[in-house]
Amino acid sequence: MTALVDLFPPFGLHVRVGSLELRPLTDDVLAELCALAEEGIHDPDEMPFYFPWTLAPRGELGVNTARYHWRTRAAFSPESWDLELAVFDEGRLVGCQGLTTEQFLVTRTGETGSWLGRAHQGRGIGTRMRRAICALAFDHLGFEEVTSGAFLDNPASLAVSRKVGYRLNGVRRLKRRDGELALNQALTLTPDTFVRGEEQVEVTGVEALRAFIGLDA
Repeated sequence: MTALVDLFPPFGLHVRVGSLELRPLTDDVLAELCALAEEGIHDPDEMPFYFPWTLAPRGELGVNTARYHWRTRAAFSPESWDLELAVFDEGRLVGCQGLTTEQFLVTRTGETGSWLGRAHQGRGIGTRMRRAICALAFDHLGFEEVTSGAFLDNPASLAVSRKVGYRLNGVRRLKRRDGELALNQALTLTPDTFVRGEEQVEVTGVEALRAFIGLDA
């Protein structure tokens, strides 16, 4: 019998860093992630995301989150893919970590994006999960560069990038909410600037993912 992991190899990927785990976003985990998003990610007056998806009213936010992740699965291909993983700390779901790329077999670059439920912020989890996804990218998926970005009024995200070793790469003027200009700090990380930290990153299930994105064809 064909298993879901055979149809969608990212479902077989697991990344562990001490008590922190990055797991596949299967539908049972996705339902819990949508509930976590509904509990809140940031203060109402703040907006840390390029696309202000968290402005959706309660009830719609969870539905929109599920739709987004279903769309990314359906669109996953070697030419363009978005790897989204659920983040667990000591067995408890705390957020989501993503890695997005286009034409990866040529560019060897992609961008990280993530969020944590408000109850789990300020505990160093953001730094650990970013290090985990960057170790996966550089050590197992052949990335030569990883980019990120954060608005200048989001010091927590900028601090994570600084700890992981990202270098400043210019400031972009972006529309954030309707009619609102926001300055976004672009950031770039390479293997030689990557600050790994002391925890060992363990990865399983990556072989099928590599084949799925055309690395071992």
